[in-house]
Amino acid sequence: MKTMALLFLFLTATSFARKPNVIMIFTDDQGSIDAGCYGADDLDTPGLDKLAQRGVRFTQFYAASAVCSPSRAGLLTGRYPIRAGLIGNAGSQKGGKGGLDSDQITMAETFKAAGYATAHIGKWHLGYNTNMMPRAQGFDHSFGHMGGCIDNFSHFFYWSGPNIHDLWRNETEIFEDGKYFPDLMVEEATAFMTLNKEKPFFIYFAMNAPHYPYQGDVKWRERYKDLPYPRNLYNAFVSALDQRIGKLIREVDRLGLRNQTIIAFQSDHGHSVESRAHHGGGNNGPYRGHKFTLWEGGIRVPAIISWPGHLPRNEVRDQMLHGCDWLPTFAELASIPLIENDIDGKSMIQVIEDPDAPSPHEYLRWDMSGQWAIRKGDWKLLGNPKASIDGPALEAADKKLFLVNLAEDIAESTNLAGTKTNIVAQLKALRN
Repeated sequence: MKTMALLFLFLTATSFARKPNVIMIFTDDQGSIDAGCYGADDLDTPGLDKLAQRGVRFTQFYAASAVCSPSRAGLLTGRYPIRAGLIGNAGSQKGGKGGLDSDQITMAETFKAAGYATAHIGKWHLGYNTNMMPRAQGFDHSFGHMGGCIDNFSHFFYWSGPNIHDLWRNETEIFEDGKYFPDLMVEEATAFMTLNKEKPFFIYFAMNAPHYPYQGDVKWRERYKDLPYPRNLYNAFVSALDQRIGKLIREVDRLGLRNQTIIAFQSDHGHSVESRAHHGGGNNGPYRGHKFTLWEGGIRVPAIISWPGHLPRNEVRDQMLHGCDWLPTFAELASIPLIENDIDGKSMIQVIEDPDAPSPHEYLRWDMSGQWAIRKGDWKLLGNPKASIDGPALEAADKKLFLVNLAEDIAESTNLAGTKTNIVAQLKALRN
């Protein structure tokens, strides 16, 4: 049934004009304000800063989850992760449990049905089983690792034993010992764009950075050597990833494709405080929380869209938006039909074009392995919130329900659940 729907849409495409290319850049564990254009004054990110200057930067943009796999599932399907069937991380070794079910319709399948060449380049982490891997999810071409992270030089997954090599081009394991993975990603993307420059293409460019292990270039480690540990290590890796994003965009320019290429960027969630990440390094600015929490620092992320000649330049939008919104936004910009209309994402076009347009969302929700949250307007209710290393200790009542008004308490420091019971009831009802 899914195959028939894809074939029908491909055969009945209504427009034969050249469609815009789309590149979705997705970074990994990048903190809420960790780019110069987001206010980080100790961090060099000229690539992202220039992208923002040539496009629209969002300040209330939310990831679909505060952990890797569900956030990716939300991005690619346009559905809240709980509806995409993935609220926790997928396995990182062959045969591991969990992943994005092949019945879900992905962004790649939507573009492919419209005649696009499609490529996954970088991290997958949406299932290490054949029917869940990129080539079974609408991607013509895949290059990268299937698990949650790799060492950027040996391309081994060291998270849990046995240690495994994890670098693939389509179904073939390849070996590029000693070559820096972010550089390999840019090379692969450049080759794919060159091969497909006469037809529209979609690239999901999912970086393995700044996810641990922190492996910035020597020049960046030298640049930040005087910063406190572990900020020095983290910043070096963020600047390394930014350098590769800049190089990727320059390749688009070199190929003469910039004005016909939509480039979007988002971090998958907040920065990590795991032991392998040196217990931190990222910067969440005024926000409480980090990866694995549904406080603002875990889910409010940097995000940008740029399409010179078609979208506003050097502008900022403050409306509430969400990682599920990319799919319908790209579809509208490219004038291609959605295969699956039962999604939670909303087109951001009105917001992008008009700073006074309302958010397309009445409310947003998150569900993540026991934790949940609802935001409507300025009110946000967290259920079973997880303690964060940067916030006050949670009292017994706080561990069940925590209500904040973000306009008055952006740091989410005071629980109003006990006094605003009517608001609590309204927000809880939205989970049904």
